[in-house]
Amino acid sequence: MNQKELLVTAIEAAIEAGEKILSVYNSEDFGIENKADESPLTKADLLAHQCILSHLEKTNIPVLSEEGASIPYFQRSQWNKIWIVDPLDGTKEFIKRNGEFTVNIALIKDQTPCIGVVYIPVTKTIYWGAEELGSYCYSISDNELLLRLDDKFKLPNILSKPLYTIVASRSHLTAETQNFIDDMKQVHGEINIVSKGSSLKMCMVAEGTADCYPRFAPTMEWDIAAGHAVCKFSGKTVLDYLTKNEMVYNRENLLNNWFVVA
Repeated sequence: MNQKELLVTAIEAAIEAGEKILSVYNSEDFGIENKADESPLTKADLLAHQCILSHLEKTNIPVLSEEGASIPYFQRSQWNKIWIVDPLDGTKEFIKRNGEFTVNIALIKDQTPCIGVVYIPVTKTIYWGAEELGSYCYSISDNELLLRLDDKFKLPNILSKPLYTIVASRSHLTAETQNFIDDMKQVHGEINIVSKGSSLKMCMVAEGTADCYPRFAPTMEWDIAAGHAVCKFSGKTVLDYLTKNEMVYNRENLLNNWFVVA
């Protein structure tokens, strides 16, 4: 498959997985279990996982998913391309029924995102970014391009904001994050703080409704790879706070270092 075919496959997978998620979201039984790390797992996570696999297996590119993350590194390290998937990013937000959860699908090439799709099932909004194509935001229900995220193509005035805006995790606002915010106040003066769940934070920086997203709490590769692509191809950077370089993927340790998106 060429790049556009891979992108379309990822978009179709994300949208169909979103419908599976909503079928559970609108039901009375989430089927909640706890994984080994005590994080929640629902029927929606598993349904979305199987749905996405059924689409991506057609590409003959290996898949690393949160709900199937048992591939040994000696095997993964031989692959120059790999799909990294979070079938339901923001399970806690899903359980709270606040709508702030996403489907994340990223294609990694030589440890760097080259395609990323972030789908918000509740609003039927999709963000995608791809190498040489840029990043975009679409309304699925209206079949309408909402925004091309490259700075040169932003629609006038709709993203105006009077204050420097930092978006932070709704569930993981750590002391280190608060210290970062306090430091930024010394630079920018009064700051607007927005709390969001899942990959919505990265999408906000990509589209310009937020200036910065600091993450000084644990995340895994599948939490951020798709959002990284959307940010990357809109001209933003996901900076590994330890290495001071752009975040890379398909590492031996799938736990990310702290990072800042700006």
